[in-house]
Amino acid sequence: MPVWLESLFVTGRVVDLILVLVVAECAVLALWPRLRGAMSLLDIAALIAPGVMLLLAVRAALTGAPHMLTAAMLAAAFACHIADVARRRRFKAPDRP
Repeated sequence: MPVWLESLFVTGRVVDLILVLVVAECAVLALWPRLRGAMSLLDIAALIAPGVMLLLAVRAALTGAPHMLTAAMLAAAFACHIADVARRRRFKAPDRP
């Protein structure tokens, strides 16, 4: 593995680069005219939050952060995911014939 690539993983910067891409994705979702009516900013945040928490957990693990921080990020990812699923179920119209 090239040294520059290895340093990206050792320092956790690879996660920072991925998070920049996630921010760009959020901007596209928020600004795309066809999606703007379909997704509110809250929808986008709820969609992206669990993945961001997982990325932060990976960053914590890569950089040797305390295990409790990694566990907290994983728990936060799960909580964000459950909240997103509950929110989607609440606002989804029932499928009835």
